[in-house]
Amino acid sequence: MAKTKSAYFCQSCGYESAKWLGKCPSCNEWNSFVEEVIQKPGSSVPEWKGSGNSTRAAKPSAIHEITYKEESRWISPDAEFNRVLGGGIVPGSLVLIGGEPGIGKSTLMLQLALHLKERKILYISGEESEHQIKMRAERLSTQTPSKQGGVYILTETSTQNIFKQIELMQPDLVVIDSIQTLHSAHIESTPGSVSQVRECTAELMRFAKETSTPVFLIGHITKDGSIAGPKILEHMVDTVLQFEGDRHHIYRILRAVKNRFGSASELGIYEMQGAGLREVSNPSEILLSQRDEELTGITISAMLEGVRPMLIETQALVSPSAYGTPQRSATGFDTRRLNMLLAVLEKRCGFRLSAKDVFLNIAGGLRVEDPAVDLGIIVAVISSHEDISVSSKICFAAEVGLSGEVRAVNRIEHRIAEAEKLGFERIFISKYNKKGLDLSRYSIKVETASKIEDVFTSLFG
Repeated sequence: MAKTKSAYFCQSCGYESAKWLGKCPSCNEWNSFVEEVIQKPGSSVPEWKGSGNSTRAAKPSAIHEITYKEESRWISPDAEFNRVLGGGIVPGSLVLIGGEPGIGKSTLMLQLALHLKERKILYISGEESEHQIKMRAERLSTQTPSKQGGVYILTETSTQNIFKQIELMQPDLVVIDSIQTLHSAHIESTPGSVSQVRECTAELMRFAKETSTPVFLIGHITKDGSIAGPKILEHMVDTVLQFEGDRHHIYRILRAVKNRFGSASELGIYEMQGAGLREVSNPSEILLSQRDEELTGITISAMLEGVRPMLIETQALVSPSAYGTPQRSATGFDTRRLNMLLAVLEKRCGFRLSAKDVFLNIAGGLRVEDPAVDLGIIVAVISSHEDISVSSKICFAAEVGLSGEVRAVNRIEHRIAEAEKLGFERIFISKYNKKGLDLSRYSIKVETASKIEDVFTSLFG
């Protein structure tokens, strides 16, 4: 009789060891190893039968002899989803979508499936019943499917039964909700464990590549925001999408973390409504508050997410410190970079902020990493510190260096055009961005500066 084999896996990164270890040598996490059965008596070949030709020997090919054909993509009715994927759905791709519970992952995928009316789509759910999915589908769509396509619901968690139904139905697209609920008979461990998630994903990956069928996996996330399961799960898939947002607000952000078929810095913005998710084609309008009067500590910055320009509102509050140590708090912005900008203001411009509390907020719930918002943040801090308001018709797009210089940023033409489109009257940029820039094309007044003192003089006198 064959002996049952077991191994120890790190729950954080998926590292495999023959014995238990207190500290993972791969990710340095403590007490993260669990024992799992990797082979039970009588286990046999992988489930997806199409992988039986894996013994075929591959031959090396010269790179100049390899013929390349552009991937044909499916263009879905969801323009935001197409942008994040890099232009559409690639046949044979394996896409992983992660997000917090209740954020709308299942709603997003079911809505996408209902809108692809010309395709036959198999929606596999291991968490909800058919009646629950039907209730959501009636809320999301009132259109009848076409004769060529349609959405088929399968409530199953066993990969053997799933592949049997796939062979009978031969769908154009498969949605798995969620990967942590599936289990394979070849691994004797509970669903959601490291080995089960890895094996089920490997079977779905072989199916996707050999049949050119796109597969979307919905994944849970851990309390620290990373996708649950081994880290190798993110390495196996072609695209990793993160669905973010606050459940108490109506806006959701779909962000590409990894994409083998396009840019990994794109994002799409949705508005959660009673009838589903609505695409937000012009995010600048929702990220800018409509103010009836000028307020201090508020400025507008032109940022880029991927190739998309957006205008965001930066809010700063400077107040005397009530305790011995001043507070430095930032929401949506790196606190260390905020401390650096405050040090530049104190050293280069003489503003005494070491005894002041400084709070910074990026409106709209966005997380900003573009250095072009530096100038807008500095002006917002000084506006709050001096209690002088900045006109809501002025925006900023420049990076600030440690010596107080205003540095150039990339794609300045797109930032200026976005500000002009939304009706701004002035935009401050670096004078080093002026080279090769045709200012006669724009009706907005473009002001250049080389030092932050020049900006303060122009704004505050």
